[in-house]
Amino acid sequence: MNTPVPAAGVRPNTVPPSLPIPLVEGAEISLGKVSLGTDGVSPADVWSVARAGLGVVITDDAAAAITATRAVIDALASDVNPHYGISTGFGALATTHIPLERRAALQTSLIRSHAAGSGPAVEVEVVRAMMLLRLATLASGRTGIKLETATLLAGLISAGITPVVSEYGSLGCSGDLAPLSAVALTLLGEGEVDDVRGVRMPAAQALAAAGLAPVQLAEKEGLALINGTDGMLGQLVLAGADLQMLLDTADIAAAMSVEALMGTDQVFSADLQALRPHPGQATAAARIAAVLADSPIVASHAGPDDTRVQDAYSLRCAPAVHGAARDTLDHAMTVAGRELRSTIDNPVVLPDGRVESNGNFHGAPVGYVLDFLAIAAADVASISERRTDRMLDKSRSHGLPAFLAFEVGVDSGHMIAQYTQAGIVSEMKRLAVPASVDSIPSSAMQEDHVSLGWHAARKLRKSVDGLTRVLAIEILTAARALDFRAPLQPGPVTGAVRDLVRTRVAGPGPDRHLGAEIDLVVELVASGRVAQLFTRTQESGV
Repeated sequence: MNTPVPAAGVRPNTVPPSLPIPLVEGAEISLGKVSLGTDGVSPADVWSVARAGLGVVITDDAAAAITATRAVIDALASDVNPHYGISTGFGALATTHIPLERRAALQTSLIRSHAAGSGPAVEVEVVRAMMLLRLATLASGRTGIKLETATLLAGLISAGITPVVSEYGSLGCSGDLAPLSAVALTLLGEGEVDDVRGVRMPAAQALAAAGLAPVQLAEKEGLALINGTDGMLGQLVLAGADLQMLLDTADIAAAMSVEALMGTDQVFSADLQALRPHPGQATAAARIAAVLADSPIVASHAGPDDTRVQDAYSLRCAPAVHGAARDTLDHAMTVAGRELRSTIDNPVVLPDGRVESNGNFHGAPVGYVLDFLAIAAADVASISERRTDRMLDKSRSHGLPAFLAFEVGVDSGHMIAQYTQAGIVSEMKRLAVPASVDSIPSSAMQEDHVSLGWHAARKLRKSVDGLTRVLAIEILTAARALDFRAPLQPGPVTGAVRDLVRTRVAGPGPDRHLGAEIDLVVELVASGRVAQLFTRTQESGV
């Protein structure tokens, strides 16, 4: 694995930050800037800009494409025939002809009126991802934006100037209008931003400090800046990276619980998994088996003297659940990859010079998989909570003290940690109710079916945070259970995780402030350090 990408700063009183994530194998982050050509961006580009704070540069070929397409729009601007977004109003006002002398004002009015968001500000990393993705569409040369405007957006990203975008306002069709309008407002020198130090100030002040000048929008530019799925897509890409790391962590947590509960590793064998050839299940089973390899605890009860026929579902079915989540994530990232190569605007300028209206801004493809991932995250959290509960129940834990208490009766041990897990899992089940099956008509019934993809993205971020906390509690509990198995020792990987936890949280003893200890392990999980221990232990040959 490559070095984890650091998380961007997060404003207070918002959804908790997304996690720093290790890049996928083979991905690299440039030490300079992300180059934007005409062919879209990669997930690594999104992570680099959103979380590592890299700047961007528009390539020469993209600049040429932008300039050529702008010439088409300039020609149509003086045409006596109406053209949507150039010489007409928008949405339900598409049939209203706008006089030539009022068309620049039309674009500015569009941005000001559509920047109608409300509620708390969303996270810096989300806004930066959204800015990058909108700029990628502009760089495609299909929108009609002026090169000056695209260059200013690139300058904002590179200067670390982040527009303040509110939680509510997007219906996901036509794209993320209100959030993107808040970004576009900054290009006019209006609204509020956070500078690279996280200091909030008027946009005009931040632009001046960075040596950037606001632009005057021309025909079509307002639409080009706001007609996209960039907000929901950026959150999908970030959540995909987070969930990849968390599913790797979930396999380790499951293995620790199997070991702590004196479970068998035979169910994870490759020949059994091959009978049901789901790729994610095979991966999860192989990882759990590898984590349990060479475990003295597992070896201590293997063989004919073990009278148990099979373990509970939460142990032996872990590959099925974790694997289904992995396959769901693979599908979601396939959709994300297509969207990252897409040009989302309405209307678009085609290579032959035609300017055509379309419905590509509808967020259904992105919204569906955002909802699907929330379902998968909730189920992985649910099976994790069941494993934790089993370690705390004296009648099912195969010899562990009740609630893993140090002095049973006087101490409560991890009793209430499971309550916390259960509360989070219940919340995640509610978050798993899909947003994308809902719709509400808008714009005088012109926009009569919407995706609510932004809503799906916002609740997925909460689910990612919930899964992080649930897995942290399982790992904290399993580490304590493994300590209670002494003098039997855990395997190399589980032992390394237990030792990592012990760098933050002491071993069994009288009851302490448990919430603080949970938060310390949440930080370890969120940092990616738990997930990385598997790879590092395997590579070291321990």
